[in-house]
Parts: sequence; structure tokens; C-alpha cells
Amino acid sequence: MKYRVSSINVASLALASLAQAVTTWDAAYEKALADLGKLTQAEKVGIVSGVTWEGGPCVGNTYAPKSIGYPSLCLQDGPLGIRFANPVTVFPAGINAGSTWDRELIRARGAAMGEEAKGLGVHVQLAPVAGALGKIPSAGRNWEGFSSDPYLSGIAMGETIHGMQGSGVQACAKHYILNEQEHSRETMSSNIDDRTMHEIYLWPFYDAVKANVASVMCSYNKVNGTWACENEKVLNQLLKQELGFRGYVMSDWNAQHSTVASANTGLDMTMPGSDFNQPPGSIYWNNNLANAVANGTVSQARVDDMVTRILAAWYLLEQDQGYPNVAFSSWNGGKANVDVTADHASVARTVARDSIILLKNSNNSLPLRSPSSLAIIGSDAIVNPDGANACTDRGCNVGTLAQGWGSGTAQFPYLIAPLAAIKQRSTNMTKIVTSTTDDATAGAKAAAEADTAIVFVTSDSGEGYITVEGNQGDRNNLDPWHGGNELVKAVAAVNRNTIVVVHSTGPMVLETILAQPNVVAVVWAGLPGQESGNALADVLYGDVSPSGKLPYTIGKSAEDYGVTWLANGASDNFPEGVLIDYRHFDKNEITPRYEFGYGLSYTRFNFSGLAINVDATSGPTVKVVGVGGAADLYNSVGTISAKVTNVGNVPGAEVAQLYVGFPSTAPSMPPKQLRGFQKLLLEPGAHGIAEFKLTRRDISYWDVNQQKWVVPKGTFRVYVGASSRDIRLDGSFVI
Repeated sequence: MKYRVSSINVASLALASLAQAVTTWDAAYEKALADLGKLTQAEKVGIVSGVTWEGGPCVGNTYAPKSIGYPSLCLQDGPLGIRFANPVTVFPAGINAGSTWDRELIRARGAAMGEEAKGLGVHVQLAPVAGALGKIPSAGRNWEGFSSDPYLSGIAMGETIHGMQGSGVQACAKHYILNEQEHSRETMSSNIDDRTMHEIYLWPFYDAVKANVASVMCSYNKVNGTWACENEKVLNQLLKQELGFRGYVMSDWNAQHSTVASANTGLDMTMPGSDFNQPPGSIYWNNNLANAVANGTVSQARVDDMVTRILAAWYLLEQDQGYPNVAFSSWNGGKANVDVTADHASVARTVARDSIILLKNSNNSLPLRSPSSLAIIGSDAIVNPDGANACTDRGCNVGTLAQGWGSGTAQFPYLIAPLAAIKQRSTNMTKIVTSTTDDATAGAKAAAEADTAIVFVTSDSGEGYITVEGNQGDRNNLDPWHGGNELVKAVAAVNRNTIVVVHSTGPMVLETILAQPNVVAVVWAGLPGQESGNALADVLYGDVSPSGKLPYTIGKSAEDYGVTWLANGASDNFPEGVLIDYRHFDKNEITPRYEFGYGLSYTRFNFSGLAINVDATSGPTVKVVGVGGAADLYNSVGTISAKVTNVGNVPGAEVAQLYVGFPSTAPSMPPKQLRGFQKLLLEPGAHGIAEFKLTRRDISYWDVNQQKWVVPKGTFRVYVGASSRDIRLDGSFVI
């Protein structure tokens, strides 16, 4: 058994991304300021203004000045591949990258995405995503991000940004901030307290800024009553001052609502420069911005700051040195004049495979051991009969589900469906029976003719401008689509070895499926991208032991989560505070079906030898701010380590997880919070040391009165294990 068929490619991409542009922000600003004096006012407002929707080859384009050697900037979606271009690689979604819990692999994915973006002449790739963070399990765009936990999300944001920008493309951290549902996203207000903002939703953006992200995209919603893209608190105070962000803030497409207010409160670039009407209207900047400067309502210094930030980000990534021209047009089919896909399919397959989570495996039913007959059941087993790209922005759930819908999608160069991959892997000794619809009667008939049945079920979601089967972006419920529960019941009633494979954008209630005694295994495959079937076959047939872990909690009912999306434009007052996902389950003593961080393997691991070496002083952070926040926020305060041993018979990878419980002097804290993880690949009988390096931020809470991160006095609890509830070792340290 082998763990990673493309380990050389993954490692080389991850290492290559470390060779990030040597230019510093200070050096980039020096070049930008030198250019500033050469620009006319018209050129300045052109640099900060989009050229209108469909005004250039990309989804976002700026005006190209003549006074300096700076191009029309190309901005393009997206978070799993380049939208509206082909050929490109459709990588597994962000939520699958998070499910790997593998820093190196997440960085390699980012590096490969960045290579493709640069090769196509894209200057700014609109990714990665930390908002929606995922407090609402049914929210439409959670799959674009990495996890409902801010720590895991933050690590994935940082690694992805290092990967992308190491390849030369500007990353864009989005959607900033509190864009937690699709319904009414362009009108609703997210009303939140200061502490929850810092400890949950702002946390991953700290990591993004610390990773020197070039740009940040402000979101559609209001924050505490004011539009995010003209919110002084959100843009200037939190992002630019507290986090020390030196790049530029762009609007989400059509998220700008004013000329003067947005300029004076921190917006630096408007996108796409118009609305989506034909002809385009609602042009807030360009000439209108120049007029605002002329009449004194916007200062010249503010416009100069916008331009400097944008130019500095361009110089930071050294895009002034032989950067490729745009090689495609979004509006004529997207056919590129270059092929940028290289060997990235191997990276996509590795991420897809290592993100698969084995939820149930009774009697070691998996891996498959040369079954004499297999029934493959469900429409999710095959590619959409009309073609993998038949639906615009993948706005349908027909055929196998490998990405959600919306602007965060890309065009498949090919899509390997599960049935095709299983057929390729099966020998002539295995009879394969199929029922590739979701009809329960037909599924049961096929299942009755085989020793083992594999049933495929899905649950889809996406961006709110598309409605799929009555779901306006956000999912209407957490049930399987297309009668998935009834399909599994029918199959399990006639087949004693029923395996269920789930492709889903987020948590699904599995109670009906698990209630069937003949369901012996459940495989959670998420949104695996173009290599979907191959990655699944690698796990089903035991080429690799599954090593994915849940990046969210799977509850027993939708009500278990305590939150859902709000209808009719209602404001969200975030009453749950910091208690989202497993924090909510733990605090309220709710037993989940599968807890955060859970995932089985084909082997077994023991934990031993907990060592705690933490030495920190209590009190607040210093006032000095660097890129990423207070200068001492990332200072090391020690390490916690544990020995992990593979006590099974096959190679496998375990994700050792560290959770910290805060002392009572830190008020209203969750029982425990993720503060470290390490994925260890181990041969049978071998052991490794999981080492968790703690920073001052990891043991701090946000003190609203002091407006600082504070390390509390008292006893901290330490929990190390295989999931948030499978704690193998525990201890404490005192500060």
C-alpha cells in the first residue's frame, strides 16, 4: 500500500512556493511611490476603477496608464481553478483541501493554482476564501472555504496564499467579512460583538495578512448596519490599522454603494466598475471620483494611497518583470492560447484522495477485496449525460457532484466519474451491475444482483444568483438530494454489504442512512474536482489508507447546530457568539453523529508521551503593529508534543490534533479550541512525534475593554487526540 502517488510533484510545488518574491512591502512601496508622481489624475482614478463589466477579457479589469509601465490589471475567479478559461485544472474545493489537514498539500494546491493563473496572464486570482466561514451548516458557499474552525481556516488561508503568491499571482482573501449566507446577502446586516468578530471571523484574516496577501475583497453585506465596503471600522480600523494590512481592498462585484463614503472609509479598488446591466450603469468612481477630489469631498492623499497600495502589491509579486499577457477571454468561451495545466492533475488527485473521510467501516468492509460482483447505484456515479460543463457555472446537480455552483467554479477539462474509475480498477473477475438513476426500485433491483452495493448520494449548494432545484444558493435542508435516503433504504434492504459514498458541499444528516443495518461503510468524498473517481478508487481499493478528517461537525439533526440561514432580509445578530460548530456542541453537551476532526483509517494509531513546554507571561499584547497584527502576537510561547505510533498492519497517516481549554479568568470561553495539528505518515510499527508550536495568539482572548489580545492567568487544559472528542492524552500548564 502506498500513501501518495504524486509525492514528488507535491513536495516540489510546496518547496517552490517557498521561493516567494524576495521583494518586501517597503521596497514595493518605494517603487510605487516613485511611479505615483508620474501619473495624471485620470490615470490614478483609472488604476482604482474597473473598466465596467465585460469591458476587458477578465471578470475584472482596470485602466492601463500610459505614463508608467503598468498594465490593465486582470482579476479572475476563483478558489478551485480559473473561471471562464480552458483548459484549466479543476482542483478539489477548498473544503476538501481543509479536510486533508495537510499544510504541505494545501500549499502545493495553492502553488499549482497560482502557476495556472500566472500562465494565463491573470494578475489577481480571487481566492482563497475565509468568508463564509461556515457557522451555518447549510450556507451556500461554505465549500469555497476550508473549515468552520477559524484556526484550521487560518492555517489553510496562509498556506494557500504562500503557494499562490510563491507562483507569482496576487492572492485575494475574501469575502471580508461576515458574509455567512446567500439569502439577502446584498441587503442584510451582520450585527456582531467585538469579541466574536476577533476570535472567530477575523482570525483567519489575521493569517492571510500575516502571509502578505496582496489584496482583500470586501463583502456584499452590511456589518453592524454599514455596508462592508464603506465601513470605517471594518476596513480602516480592523484591517489596515489593527492587522497592519499593506495591500489594497477591492469591492466584491457590485458591492460598492457610494463614491465618497467608500473612498473615505478604506476601499481602494472598485469592481467591476459598473453594474451588470446592459448598458452598464452605477459607475461610482472613475470620473466621479476625480470630481469628488476636485470638490474636496475626497482628499488627493486618499486617492494617492489607493494607487500606492495597488501598485505596491503589483511590485511585491514582481509582476513588473516579464509577466505573461492575458491568454483568454471570459466572454468568447474562454479558450486559452496556452495550456497551463502541466502535471497539476496529480496534485488534484492527491488532494482529492487525501481529503476523503471514512466515517464508518463495519467489519473492515473496506478496502474492497476482489468482490465477485459490485452494484454501482445512483446518478452521482456518472458524469452528467449532457456533459460535465453543461450547466453554466455548474448550476445544476445532474451526474456526479465534484464542485458546487457559482462564481467559484471552473470548467472541467475532463471529469472522472466514480463508475468509470471503478470499472477501470476492477478485474474481469468482478461483475459490475449498474443503476445510474436515483430511482429506488431500479437501485434495489441492481443491488439484489451483486455481493456488494455502492450507493452514491449528494447534497449541493452555491452562490445565490443561481437557484438549483429550489435551493437559492443556501441549502433548504441537510438531507440528501434526489431521494437519497429512500434510495439507500431500498438498496440496503436487499444487499447486506451496502457502502454509501457522499458527495456534498457541507454537513448532511445521515441518521436515516445509518439506521439501515446493512450499511456497512460510509465514505465522505466532499467536492473532489476533476479527479473524483480516480481518487475514490484509490481509497476504495486500498491503494491508500483514508486520512481525511472532518473540517466541520456532522450533527444528528439540523436543529443540533442552533443556527440556520435567515429569510426575508432579516438581520443576523450572531446570538451564538463564539459558539459555532463544535464549540456549540461541546458547550451545550450535544452529542454529534461525527465530531469535528473525525475520520477513520485502515490502520490504527496509539498516542503516548505527552510533553508540555509552555512558558508565557500573562497580559496584553504590545501596541506596535506589524503585518499581521501586534508585533508580539506571533511570538513563540513553547511547544506541546506527543508520540504517535502506527500499531496496525498497513501504512497510514494520522492527524494529531491539539485542543486548548482556557482558564476561568478568560470569560465565556468554549470548553476547548483547536490550536494545533500535524499530519504524520507512518509505516506499520513506526512512530513519529507530533509537535505543536504555540504562539501568544493561540493562548490569548480578545479583551474588549483593553482592545487587545490578552493572555489570561490560570490553568490551561491541554487535549491531544485524533478528533475533538477522541482525546487520547490530556494535561495542563499554568500561567
